[in-house]
Amino acid sequence: MELLSPAGNSEKLRWAYLWGADAAYIGLHGFSLRSRADNFGLQEFAGLKRIKAGRRLYCALNIYFFDHDITALERALDQVDHGIFDAFIVSDLGILPTLRRRFPDTELHLSTQANCINSDAARFYRDLGFSRVVPGRELSLAQIAAIKNTVPDLQLEVFAHGAMCLAYSGRCFLSRWMSDRSANQGDCAHSCRWNYRLGVDPLVLEEQQRPGEYYPIIEADNFTEILSSRDLCMIDHLAQLRDAGVDSLKIEGRMKSVYYTAVVTRAYRAALDAFSAPDPRALEFSAELDEVSHREYTTGFYFDREAIERPAARGYRRGYLFLGAVEERVGVRRYRISVKNAFSIGQEIEFLGPRSTTLSDRAFVLLDAEHNPVKQAIHQGTWYLETDCAVDAGYLIRTRLPNAGSAPGPAL
Repeated sequence: MELLSPAGNSEKLRWAYLWGADAAYIGLHGFSLRSRADNFGLQEFAGLKRIKAGRRLYCALNIYFFDHDITALERALDQVDHGIFDAFIVSDLGILPTLRRRFPDTELHLSTQANCINSDAARFYRDLGFSRVVPGRELSLAQIAAIKNTVPDLQLEVFAHGAMCLAYSGRCFLSRWMSDRSANQGDCAHSCRWNYRLGVDPLVLEEQQRPGEYYPIIEADNFTEILSSRDLCMIDHLAQLRDAGVDSLKIEGRMKSVYYTAVVTRAYRAALDAFSAPDPRALEFSAELDEVSHREYTTGFYFDREAIERPAARGYRRGYLFLGAVEERVGVRRYRISVKNAFSIGQEIEFLGPRSTTLSDRAFVLLDAEHNPVKQAIHQGTWYLETDCAVDAGYLIRTRLPNAGSAPGPAL
């Protein structure tokens, strides 16, 4: 199976390939559903070619287009090099004539936003010219296998890891959670429109028609999460995905950091490679998924809808702070580094490599742009690090958080 990693910008794209992705997906400014990701501007294509280096790269054009959006897309595509993208990921069929006219040899992949969830729809999209479909996320493994058996010449790409949305395309879980009536089965109780009272001691929600039935609110730093779904993690079930006929495993996370992209990609790369050559490091890399920032994990809809229809009980959890990366070797044991978060000498840090076990160091030396020793490296500027650890360009640097566990805020 292909391993497909997210790339919100060119830096993340480089790390996705370096840490084991077979392919990556990106968005163009203005035409991708992850509009707050950096995405890629038209001036960046030369850099994309260098980073891609013959590997596969897919472009997400998966918004739904108004007329003025299609006009803007026509102008943007004037500057897109032929051959830079191996496929376009599409939701809106209205842009097919434009893409076929301008890029007749580029594959078309159907976005999960198109909500393809049955064999007849899959066959229809194949006949329209799509070589791959990303089915709706609510399919089980058995349903995915049924589509593959019915349309075997159509590639299937599924999400294997990352954030899940609580309410997409009418798939709200509040009704199922509160009244045992599933909106996903056409039986929505419209729980979002009910009347609620906020109790403050303890902090709870009480629905008007259910006096005494309290829904606790977990609060951190004066903010609370009551509509937060759990995160998908299928690393322990890759053989079942393979047996269902899945062709590509997709990692969600174009909005997330280089650290997330690298660590998650490495884990799934090792797990896939272990099918043909068992590697004890695969278990260590898989365990690292508990250390990146994430909500509680779930297997989504693949096995049992109960697994996804329970919201997360806790906020983001993470065990480490991402400090930066080793960019290049400049001496026998000296390296130029990029710094994302400040750190100081004497602090215990760890190095992670694309295929290496974790290395710890407390005796490292930091140097400034003129190679003078300093006590601390901060986000801006040029910095160097000396270490006796066997590291190389492409390694990540992190430090253990003092109170690892639940942490509010965006995923790192």
